[in-house]
Amino acid sequence: MDATLKMKECDTIRILVVEDDRLLNNTLCYNLDAAGYVVDSALTKSAASNFLIKQDYDLIVLDVNLPDGNGFDFCREVKERRPDTAVIFLTANDMESDMLKGYELGAEDYVTKPFPMSVFQKKLSVVLGRLAKQSGGGACYEDGALSINFSEMTASLSGKALVFTPLEYRLLKILTKHPQNVLTRQVLLEKLWDADGNFVDEHALTSAISRVRNKIETEGRQYIKTVYGMGYMWIGGALK
Repeated sequence: MDATLKMKECDTIRILVVEDDRLLNNTLCYNLDAAGYVVDSALTKSAASNFLIKQDYDLIVLDVNLPDGNGFDFCREVKERRPDTAVIFLTANDMESDMLKGYELGAEDYVTKPFPMSVFQKKLSVVLGRLAKQSGGGACYEDGALSINFSEMTASLSGKALVFTPLEYRLLKILTKHPQNVLTRQVLLEKLWDADGNFVDEHALTSAISRVRNKIETEGRQYIKTVYGMGYMWIGGALK
C-alpha cells in the first residue's frame, strides 16, 4: 500500500468490501487489513445493507454484479442516505456505458476484473488520499478567489472580508466538502441540525442558500448550483 498514506489516516478510515467472489473478497480484505484499515466484508447486497444499518463507511469497494441485486442500485441507495461515502466499483464489464453509469452515480473510480492488486492499491491510495484531505484539511477552503477558514470562522473574497453567520458557515462546510455532488434538501436539513437540536426548516435553508449566494456569487462566478427537484451542488466558482 502507498506509504504516503499515514497510519493515523488508515486508522480512521472504515472500508466495506462487497464482492461475491470469496477468493477476491478475502484477498482485498487481507491487503486492506494489512495496510491498517478497518475492514468489513459482505458477499451479498443484503449483507452489505445490514452492515450499513449499523455502521457508516468512508469507502465501499463494490462489485456491480451481486447474486441478490445490482451494484448500481446499491450505490444509488448508499448515496441517497450518505452522499459522502466514496465508492469504487469492481466489475467484469468494460463497457463504456457501464463505466459512465458508475461515474454518474457518484463513484470515485471503476476497476475492471481481472486486475493486478498493485493497480487496485494505486487507485485506492488516490481515493483515500482525497478522502484524507477532505477530512483532515476540511478546516479551510481556498480556490484563489474565495477563502474560508471554518475553524476561525473567517472568510474573504478577492481579498475583501466576508461575514457569515454560524449557520452559513455550517452550510458552506457541508457544500465545500462534497464538491460536484448533488446534496438533497433532506440531507442538508439533517446535517444542519445543530448541537442544541434546533432543526432548520426548509424556508430557513432556502434563505440561507440565498444569503450565501448574494455574498459570494459576484464577478460572474457561480458557486452553488440549484438542481431542480433534488437539491444543491457546489461547483466552485464556475464562470456564468
